[in-house]
Amino acid sequence: MDRLAYTGQVLLWLFFLYSFIGWVLETAGAALRQRRFVNRGLVNGPLCVVYGVTAVGLTVAGDELPLFWLFVGSAILATVVEWIAGHILERIYRVKWWDYSSVRWNLDGYVCVPASLLWGVFGVIAVRWANPLFSRLIGLLPQRLSFWLLLFLTVSLVLDTLATLLVVSGRARWPERWKSVDFWFSTLSYRLGRRVIGWVDRRIARAYPRREEEAAAQAGSKERAGAFAGCSFYKIVLLFVIGCVLGDITETIFCRIRAGVWMSRSSLVWGPFSIVWGFAIAAVTVLLYRYRERSDRFLFLTGTVLGGAYEYLCSVLSEIVFGTVFWDYSSIPFNLGGRINLLYCFFWGLAAVVWFKGLYPRLSALIERLPERSGKWAVRFLLLFMCCNMAVSAMALIRSDQRSRGVPAQASWQEIMDERFDDARLERIYPNAIRVEQEERAQEEKTQERAQEEKAQEENALQTGRAPEREAAPARQRAAEGR
Repeated sequence: MDRLAYTGQVLLWLFFLYSFIGWVLETAGAALRQRRFVNRGLVNGPLCVVYGVTAVGLTVAGDELPLFWLFVGSAILATVVEWIAGHILERIYRVKWWDYSSVRWNLDGYVCVPASLLWGVFGVIAVRWANPLFSRLIGLLPQRLSFWLLLFLTVSLVLDTLATLLVVSGRARWPERWKSVDFWFSTLSYRLGRRVIGWVDRRIARAYPRREEEAAAQAGSKERAGAFAGCSFYKIVLLFVIGCVLGDITETIFCRIRAGVWMSRSSLVWGPFSIVWGFAIAAVTVLLYRYRERSDRFLFLTGTVLGGAYEYLCSVLSEIVFGTVFWDYSSIPFNLGGRINLLYCFFWGLAAVVWFKGLYPRLSALIERLPERSGKWAVRFLLLFMCCNMAVSAMALIRSDQRSRGVPAQASWQEIMDERFDDARLERIYPNAIRVEQEERAQEEKTQERAQEEKAQEENALQTGRAPEREAAPARQRAAEGR
């Protein structure tokens, strides 16, 4: 099945299906180890969303990959998702939901090599065999029934997630009301798993008896810090903006050195911002903050893997959402589908080392000197501006894709985009953008030209072969008459 044939509705169904399958596997494994039923889902309903997110990511990004790279990509993506989820869950619940510390080649107990290899096998099975089967089964559902079922599941998951987070954090304004919602989903888990787990805290306490002790220890050791201290939200937003600017400058200079021309490398319509770099800087700071004192080799290898996976996903998503390829590495050796290449993956690793060993300490010190009150308002303004900038850029690119397909402007936003951001202006902002339809059309034209040339060569060869044969025929006839 072609990757682009997976609609949003099918992807949402796959998310819920794999989340349920993951919940079954996790719950069964915990039951075998602890000799009793334990709901291992992140929420109270029978879903393990880490499996669903990973499966959808593999479906979107991995369906075009050959078998070996699908295995490698599945192992990397699932490991990254598991690693991120482990940190987020520990931050929210103040406890580790899984621990690979007893397994060799583990990273702080969050991920390990044997589990990553197993994820690779599961990813190949899911993408190559399970997805087509599930897609055919989903296609058997009536359209209206499928829509209402998905709406019910989505709303239920949102309510369940809000109830879980509010009850666990203790910030619910009406705790009894949210606990009743929480109890409803726990009852559903009981019907599937033979035991009712009433409240979220009780479920987590049963699954992780040491949670209270660890939470008390962390609360006792946690010191109050300012808005810009540590790895705070306000600091990450500023680092995102700084990363956008630094990324645009770096790519512009690199393009000048390599191609000999000054070229816009911005990702947004307003200002010199490369959001791919900005999100990369923010994400790597959050993920690797606790490892910033580790060796250069560790940071280089981790940055290489994370940067390659990140760039590949960005390329796939931009093609799906905007119908445009913003970079193509097909001419560079050791590339994967033209989306990433080994050399630039090494650049990501080098950038991680330079960031944590050189730039981050200095920038962090400067940010922490900002006055808290005015600094927070400045960050809020920058965040609002960047959100508006990204929204307008997305609409401009979507409208550009519509124009290329001959879709007329009907809504007011389409008319504004046609007036403010026509094709000429977008070509100046995104000079390297390649439309997928144009690229496919060019490939088809090249294929047709090649086929016509081969056909002409075959016809010439046939005609050349017939000419000597026609000249030899009278000679053979005379020889026969002479005999």
